[in-house]
Amino acid sequence: MCTRTVGVLAHVFEAAGLATVALSLVRRQAESIRAPRMLHCQFPLGRPLGRPGDAEFQHDVLWRAFALLARTDVPVLEDHPVIIEDQADEPVTCPIPAHFDPELPAAVGEVRGLRAAYDRQLARSGRTLVGRERDADGIGELVARFLRIGEGASLADVGFDDHSAIAASQDIRAYYEEAALALVDHVPGARQAESWFYRSTATGAALRAARDALKSAGANRMVTGYLLPATQ
Repeated sequence: MCTRTVGVLAHVFEAAGLATVALSLVRRQAESIRAPRMLHCQFPLGRPLGRPGDAEFQHDVLWRAFALLARTDVPVLEDHPVIIEDQADEPVTCPIPAHFDPELPAAVGEVRGLRAAYDRQLARSGRTLVGRERDADGIGELVARFLRIGEGASLADVGFDDHSAIAASQDIRAYYEEAALALVDHVPGARQAESWFYRSTATGAALRAARDALKSAGANRMVTGYLLPATQ
């Protein structure tokens, strides 16, 4: 949930007599909404408690936030003392299991090679972000559509509209990043798996090519803007 939405809800709950505290990852938004009590954490987006797997650090974040509940000199905006930078410029090293089939495009073969790793991570975590447009069985087919777009096909030619194209790109990214978690022996730093996907894989290159082709064709800027994250 974005900082602005959290701030609005905090004001509503406070008006009903409920004390609130919230976490912020975007300080300018926190300053503008003036929520009653907010702990700003300069951590990468998507990691509001800072360090995955570090229970001691995460508890520290929560206790610092809960400590603000006693404050009545609102609005209060405190900063967590630790700053964590994202690591988008340091892609994780993640070798992709080979899948040899000369009849398949490299990107589609890559998807098949990662399936066992994806399944291991799903069994380990019990959850996945794949499924907005297709499940894991359909990722190869989605990649094949983006390959066609990169060669000049339109969204309609491959059966996408603006929203389904974005959803499909998010499914593909989730599939790769979740598979990567099963292929490394540590939790990657913020955006390391993201950068590995977009910069080091055949499918990442296919999405870049599709985005560029759509831009050249004058496609909706919402689509070209969301096929790849701004950090890439």
